[in-house]
This record gives sequence, structure tokens and C-alpha cells, in this order.
Amino acid sequence: MIVDDPAIAGFVARRGVDRLFVDLEVMGKAERQGHLDTVQSVQTSEVVTRIRQSAPEAHLLVRINPLHGGSATEIDDVLARGADSIMLPMFHDRETLARFFDLLKGRAAAVPLFETVGAVDALPGLIGDLPLERLHIGLNDLHLERGDPMIFTPLAQGLLEEAATAMREGGVAFGIGGVARAGEGHVPPELVLGEHVRLGSTAAILSRTFHRRAATLEALTGEMDFAAEIGRLRQIYADFQVADGAQIDANRLAFQRAVATA
Repeated sequence: MIVDDPAIAGFVARRGVDRLFVDLEVMGKAERQGHLDTVQSVQTSEVVTRIRQSAPEAHLLVRINPLHGGSATEIDDVLARGADSIMLPMFHDRETLARFFDLLKGRAAAVPLFETVGAVDALPGLIGDLPLERLHIGLNDLHLERGDPMIFTPLAQGLLEEAATAMREGGVAFGIGGVARAGEGHVPPELVLGEHVRLGSTAAILSRTFHRRAATLEALTGEMDFAAEIGRLRQIYADFQVADGAQIDANRLAFQRAVATA
């Protein structure tokens, strides 16, 4: 879950969120997403310190800016502030990702964000070449670059099939996109999470619609039973894990129809 409020961070870390996610990416984001109703960070690295202090035992993931001249300093800073893993966004090729690994030097877990067509196309060939252990597929910028009508179109059209097979065979853990509350959205988690299981994904980011952009803990707890909603998502995922092949195939078709309709 993306967090910037220390009280919310401590609360959700004790109620089912596996990773707290601080988003420091600002470079180029307004140009890519300024016309959309998307989450765009206005945070500084100080928030990393505050979140770390509020949830000292939680896993803290920090998304930095795309690779640039100041990346070494940025990485050093967030590591000093307590990041457990670092996410690199908006890269297109092997060389950029290799440079990120060189700068990180194994001091924290790397979680590259594959959210460009070039990165996703290159992904199968990077497994075994670079020290990939975990990554995330970003559907938002990926669908924008492709000119797709909605965020789940790349998934519905099979863009991730080859990459997912390579990651499963190579033992690389991965997640895909975001997820809303159970029972909500044009393409609800009851369909989306079946595709996660089919492909082998083990992670998703809680979307802004999940928590209704609650800015304070009072707003969050007044709006929802957070732990119960997390439990509903986990149960949907668990049910798909024990579903048979026919059920998984039927869900895939239902997912594709829902995406086409949306």
C-alpha cells in the first residue's frame, strides 16, 4: 500500500499489508499522467524516515525517480533512511537496469518496475542475465504507452504471457498492477486475482479506490473495516489457488469479456 501518513502506515502494517510503499517518483510523471486521475507523488525523502519510525518492523519499499545523474545520491539517501527495497521506474532497456543494480550494490532488495513496452519485451532475456529476484509489472504507464483503452488491456491481450512463463521458470517473484476492493470496479478483484494466480503473480498494490484516498487514519477507519477488506482479497486469491484448470480458464474468459466491455 502506498502510504505517506505515519499513523496510517503503522495501522495497515499491523492489519494485513505486507509492504509499505513510499513513492518518491516525480520526474516525468506529470508529463505522462497529467491528463489522468492518477496518484502522483509530492513527497520528499523525509517521509521515508517518518514511515520507518512509525512501522519499524514493516517491510519498506521506496520508489525512486527514473535513473538520472543524481540517482546514486538518491539511492544512498533512502537507504540511510531505512528502505528495505528500492523500486526503479520507467526504464526501457537492459543497460539502464544494469546500472541500477550497480548503484544499489546489493545493499537492499531491488524491485524493478517493468512498465514500458521495451522493458516488458526485454524481460524474458534478462532472467539469469541480471540478478532479478523480484519485480513488479506496472499496468498504468504500460497501457498508456500502448494507447490501450483501459488499464487491464495489456493483461487481457496476453502481453505478459511470455514474461510470466519465463519468471515462473526462472524463480523470479513478481506482482502485477493494483487491485480494488472486492466486488468493486468494472473489472473486480473476483476476476483480476484469478489472472494473478494463472500467471504466477504473488503481489498487487492496493489502489487508491481501495482506501478512497484517505488522508488520515480517522478517515480510513471511519470509511472501512480495513482488516476485513484485506481478508476478503486474500480469500479470493486463496480460492483461485485451489481452483482447477477449468475454473481458471473460465475466469480468464470472463476477465477478457469484462475488460472488453469496460
